[in-house]
Amino acid sequence: MNFIDLRYKYVNFFKSKGHSHIASASLIPENDPTVLFTTAGMHPLVPYLLGEKHPEGKRLVNWQKCIRTGDIDDVGDAAHLTFFEMLGNWSLGDYFKKEAINWSYEFLIKELGFDQDSLHITVFEGDKDAPRDEESASYWKKLGISADRIHYKPKKDNWWGPAGITGPCGPDTEMFIDVGKNKCSDACAPGCGCGKYIEIWNDVFMEYNKTENGEYIPLKQKNVDTGMGIERTVAMINGKNNVYETDIFVPIIKKIEELSGTSYQKDGDTTKSMRIIADHVRTSLFIIGDDRGISPSNLGAGYVLRRLIRRAVRHGKKLNIQSPFMSKIATVVIEMMKDIYPELKRNETRIFAELEKEERKFEETLGKGMAELEKILPKLSQNNQDTISGRLAFKLYDTYGFPFEFTKELASEKGFKVDEAGFNEAFAKHKELSQAAQTQNFKGGLADHAEATTKLHTATHLLHRALKNILGEHVNQKGSNITAERLRFDFTHTDKIDGETLKKVEDMVNEQIQRKLEVKMEIMSLEEAKKSGATALFGEKYESQVKVYTIGDFSKEVCGGPHVDNAGTLGKFKIVKEQSSSAGVRRIKAVLEN
Repeated sequence: MNFIDLRYKYVNFFKSKGHSHIASASLIPENDPTVLFTTAGMHPLVPYLLGEKHPEGKRLVNWQKCIRTGDIDDVGDAAHLTFFEMLGNWSLGDYFKKEAINWSYEFLIKELGFDQDSLHITVFEGDKDAPRDEESASYWKKLGISADRIHYKPKKDNWWGPAGITGPCGPDTEMFIDVGKNKCSDACAPGCGCGKYIEIWNDVFMEYNKTENGEYIPLKQKNVDTGMGIERTVAMINGKNNVYETDIFVPIIKKIEELSGTSYQKDGDTTKSMRIIADHVRTSLFIIGDDRGISPSNLGAGYVLRRLIRRAVRHGKKLNIQSPFMSKIATVVIEMMKDIYPELKRNETRIFAELEKEERKFEETLGKGMAELEKILPKLSQNNQDTISGRLAFKLYDTYGFPFEFTKELASEKGFKVDEAGFNEAFAKHKELSQAAQTQNFKGGLADHAEATTKLHTATHLLHRALKNILGEHVNQKGSNITAERLRFDFTHTDKIDGETLKKVEDMVNEQIQRKLEVKMEIMSLEEAKKSGATALFGEKYESQVKVYTIGDFSKEVCGGPHVDNAGTLGKFKIVKEQSSSAGVRRIKAVLEN
């Protein structure tokens, strides 16, 4: 079974169980400063898991493009990817454990053809906060899973959430396939990292709300959130021990072989480099090609993108591939994925331009690194030293993107050694800090629906309409980022906006606030929304049913929320900064004052 067949088999299966197929959300989360990228299928659905009504109903299914970069340095092994697709089905206060487990079993055994005897299950073992999940275990037993293949695990293994300090959470039940390898020890069981048991699916039962004082209170709306990775599942269905030998990656690897003039199977280092290039090019083009796509930069998501591109180029150099080369590989991915994600074809000119620009910029940076190295070596000679310290080697790597192998090779040519242990220590510390930052970013909460951010989100609607009224209808939202303190709004416009015009925009927003306009929400079809004059990013994918928020007679937008009920509650709107965001895109930062 290939990766296209799997996604449609999954979606059609759950449509037969009354689920609505919803579109994959953007990789760049809107109005959520706590994460750089969409990390899971449930991420865009948080408002609905918290009780907001979804326009498509209580049963949903989709595939979602996701990025996780906490383990970026591990990419190249058999398991880690930065970009992946997640299949998921959700119940928003509708069905619960029994149906979710029965359907998971039915899909794995009857639809995908896995051997029931190879299926192992983990469930929550219980603790002081919540009881042992005997209910889930009982449903698995009724389906024929023997007690010796049901494993009880602690919270760190079989509990999801909350995303932040407080919020929805609950036990989960995970499904593993025994691939037939020998046990690594008597204690070997699902969750062991030896590769005998491979996790294939996870059903999360959100039945608690964790409060600020650490209590777990039963939720009024109990939800089901599931996740199955397309890449891993395709590998397992086809008997592959890694994702790079499936139809998802084979065409990409073949292109890299062609560009490098060497074989994927040549040696371990070659195989690893080709995997890294394949993964990083794929991830980079999806980030740039998203309808909310971003460019490489030194901050946030842009920095992650820059790091991915430069890491791919470094490994391209190891394979003697001539830069710029990433667009040639990107073409293969776009052709494979354009029917599933039309935005890639729509934005391919931008993808190619950004990749090539960053590759050329990196070539310049490498030149600077070379010059820096050539300054270091004479100084070491003058001090009768023959070793480049690990700290200096890491500085070359971190500041200039200079690969350690390059440093080692060039130093050796000139009779110098490199402190590899010192470099590894510095690298490990850097990795630890990066992962901590990524974890902290995630733990900050998938979405903040506090009063302050809800007000600021509503204010972006007024700002958007005011900009269109004063600057022209060419103004369209390109992205927004909201914290409890301020809003940041990016929009299409070429020229810098003078102070007098900004004052007109600000006054127009405040006029609507003073009018105390009512905020109303309607659910309608996308076609009806277009006909009604609602503003939306109509190049993007939407569900067939959408939410349309109207603010009096002033603003009408397709949006998921959250919003206040009346604009009069917003306070005074004040623009604090206007600047360029990128070519043809301006950025406004604004606050609400009491």
